[in-house]
Amino acid sequence: MTSSAAWSQTVLRLSHNAAPGNPKAEASLKFAELVAQKTGGRVKVEVGGSAQFGDDAESLTNMRLGTMAFSANSQGTTSNIVPEFGLLGLPFLFRDLEHAYKVVDGPVGEKLGEYADKKGLVLLALWDNGIRQVSNNTRPITKPQDLAGIKLRTPPDPMTLSIFKSLGANPAPLAFSELYIALQQGVFDGQENPLMNIYSSKLFEVQKYISLTGHKYEATPLLASKMIFGTLSKDDQKAVREAAIEAGKLNRDMSLAADADLRKKLADAGVQFNAVDQAPFVAQTKPVYDEWAAKFPDMVKLIVSEAAK
Repeated sequence: MTSSAAWSQTVLRLSHNAAPGNPKAEASLKFAELVAQKTGGRVKVEVGGSAQFGDDAESLTNMRLGTMAFSANSQGTTSNIVPEFGLLGLPFLFRDLEHAYKVVDGPVGEKLGEYADKKGLVLLALWDNGIRQVSNNTRPITKPQDLAGIKLRTPPDPMTLSIFKSLGANPAPLAFSELYIALQQGVFDGQENPLMNIYSSKLFEVQKYISLTGHKYEATPLLASKMIFGTLSKDDQKAVREAAIEAGKLNRDMSLAADADLRKKLADAGVQFNAVDQAPFVAQTKPVYDEWAAKFPDMVKLIVSEAAK
């Protein structure tokens, strides 16, 4: 395809791994609606949720090959291709969601876009995937020592593995699409996710305890295939970028509204919540900063300095 006119009879696919009702799923549908509207129907987006077009890793591969147009991907999986994305998940970096948005919408996001471009990906927007909490079936986590011996599923994300190794857990990666069954079968004792993911994917059905660790932030990179995006006209590229930002506002609004509401719903479903004193967790994860600053000194310095503003 070499022109936007050629795309007018073409459906461009967007893949994501979230369940219906999740902010990522709803924003993906909104993005499709806005792209059609803003391009006068020249560009149409077909959304495949719950990994029906492939999981996050497959989607990244397909975008780089030019066989998938878009993906509302995961920060951790994206970091296996563009490792700098993982730095958004440095432990206890952000005070709250608004703080995270302010940082990622500035020079940090611009720099991540440059790194993505070098790997054949276009960063359209950084949507939200929430502040992450720990759930498990063994015991409430109130201090780092409570994680000892707990087999914890993480995303395929080196940063999250670094955090939980430093905290003394036994972490191992697994695709999100396989997580419910793995917890149900006892392959893992626990996992870590924002409350909205725990709720929308019904992980609360197979987890007893949620500990409000707030250990890291997770963005949802909305990415495009550089090969496919480059075939669109400048006007349609602009329209797609605008749609990404507008749909991201819906995503973030849903995420901000979710936590208080979900606390009640999850408690009503029988989950036992506990708060934690973050101070010992912060202290025990300090080496994670040293580990990643040794690998990416300039980017860690930029993110930490922007977060300090």
